[in-house]
Amino acid sequence: MSPFRPEALAALMRWRDLFGAVAIAGCGIWVFGFGGLFYQGLGLVFVLTGAGLAFVALRRMRFRGGGMAPGVVEVDEGQIAYLAAEGGGFVALSELEEIALVFDGAGRPHWRLAQAPLPTLHIPVDTTGAEALFDAFAALPGARPGEMLAALDRPAAKGDITLWRRRPRPALT
Repeated sequence: MSPFRPEALAALMRWRDLFGAVAIAGCGIWVFGFGGLFYQGLGLVFVLTGAGLAFVALRRMRFRGGGMAPGVVEVDEGQIAYLAAEGGGFVALSELEEIALVFDGAGRPHWRLAQAPLPTLHIPVDTTGAEALFDAFAALPGARPGEMLAALDRPAAKGDITLWRRRPRPALT
């Protein structure tokens, strides 16, 4: 039994990456205060590391769903798995051909992941574990995470948007 209310604990868990980054930067400021070139340099490294981690944490936090949609997303060894009672499936990152943000009839956003011979996978944006998609999408060649983050603010009235498409590979001759 936790001494915290579940809502408060969920809010803290949502910000945990940012809290860690701020703690690292705070340690850097503390070390910087020791004085001397060595400690100031070490403190500066900590501050810059914390700032970089905070930047990534804020971007990743935008992908973190509220867990309101059914199902769970897992990314493991280059494979995205969406486990749900209806519409679940798997997509290998190496076989992924297209990522699009689409809207259903009620205006809720979904990631549409297409791979050629297999069925297209639709993952709700606000499903549990959706934050793992940020790192998976960012690892794709030519992907632009900034555009994906901006698309999350897109209203349903503007319609669907394709965010990434694999370039065709040249044939060996």
